[in-house]
Amino acid sequence: MTKNDTGASPDSITRRRFIATTSVGAALPLATSALGGIPVMRKDEIRVGVIGCGGRGTGAAMNALQASPDVRIHALGDLFADRMTSSRDGLRGQVERYGDRASVPDENCFAGWDAYQDVIATDCDYVILATPPGFRPQHFEAAIAAGKHVFMEKPVAVDPVGIRKVLAAARSADDQKLSVVAGTQRRHEKCYLEMIDRIRNGAIGTPLAARCYWNQSGLWSIDARADRSDMENQLRNWLYHTWLSGDHIVEQHVHNMDVVNWVYDAHPTEVYGVGGRQARTDPKYGHIYDHFSLEYSYPGNRFAHSMCRQQEGTPGRVEERITGTEGHARSHSGMAEILGPNAWRFEGRQTNPYVQEHMDLQASMRGDTARLNEGQRIAESTMTAIMGREAAYTGQLITWDEAMASTLDLSPLAYEFSERTVHDVAIPGVTELNRTV
Repeated sequence: MTKNDTGASPDSITRRRFIATTSVGAALPLATSALGGIPVMRKDEIRVGVIGCGGRGTGAAMNALQASPDVRIHALGDLFADRMTSSRDGLRGQVERYGDRASVPDENCFAGWDAYQDVIATDCDYVILATPPGFRPQHFEAAIAAGKHVFMEKPVAVDPVGIRKVLAAARSADDQKLSVVAGTQRRHEKCYLEMIDRIRNGAIGTPLAARCYWNQSGLWSIDARADRSDMENQLRNWLYHTWLSGDHIVEQHVHNMDVVNWVYDAHPTEVYGVGGRQARTDPKYGHIYDHFSLEYSYPGNRFAHSMCRQQEGTPGRVEERITGTEGHARSHSGMAEILGPNAWRFEGRQTNPYVQEHMDLQASMRGDTARLNEGQRIAESTMTAIMGREAAYTGQLITWDEAMASTLDLSPLAYEFSERTVHDVAIPGVTELNRTV
């Protein structure tokens, strides 16, 4: 695919070729740190490639620039040329703040199905993966195979097949001593870190129960256009198609589930619950649900209640609540507190966690800290959300082992701008976990 392709050509890439080509690329030469062979940069400048140029990808590029004066945005790639161009122009508009570090040369701007390969093939040191989550496993595989450090947005897959790919690539990152950080910024947020440290030291006794929420009104949607193929319409409106977003429980609520897994230092063993589609029934909302309510079981006879919804006219709540034998903890972005005999509330100052996560990745890459590889952890948190979705979709109790062994693969047979099946809304008691799509 040529640079600046509009994405509307009939050229396509099949699922088989899309997966096979993720091994393309050669590792850049790296110096070796005295700290356990951790790879460090061979030069002061850190070159960043961005794959996925929507709001989150462009925002992550800005965060990387804020994290260090040594960072340069080196390459941009997106399926759609208009998204890539908008991101490039937006970054160039920041030259007063970042100088030419935010100005990406035209020859390093790519569009089309293989734009991710073009970005990875440049002389970048780490890549930001910020496309719709359905593409994340293949892009992560390709980046690690090419010897790149990785910042990947959450979630990291939409189905069990994708989760297994991410886990395998994360192991390969360890073999190559590459650094990997995921976009679950709470893991890099000072108030959360201090709360978890206190919980680990017994501030609430033994954690036994958790509640986590992401309840809000609706989000954006893009109306279908007759001059676009079914595939393009779904890609433009990706939030509402499970093969692209994983449903909002996976795309969004994974943040809160990740905190529960963090507190318990474990993933769940099974999940049972309900969900449905009551408020968003218009075809423009694809086939995802608008609410979920789930009960997760964890080792040690512990449990968690998970609730998320996107419904207009309803009160919002985005937080985590942990109950222990000697107290309670409550947290949300920017706030953490402990209630009970060891009462505490975070009152310190903290770096913007969206910037801090890039600071931590860059320190890991340079060997200034112990190497970070968050690949397995974010894969497990993403699977926690996926198995919850499938418990609601199927109406069945889903165990961790069943979910991990599932053959469910939501990716299309061909990546091309043509007809794309519009999936039916899942029906509990009818929809099956190992369904063919």
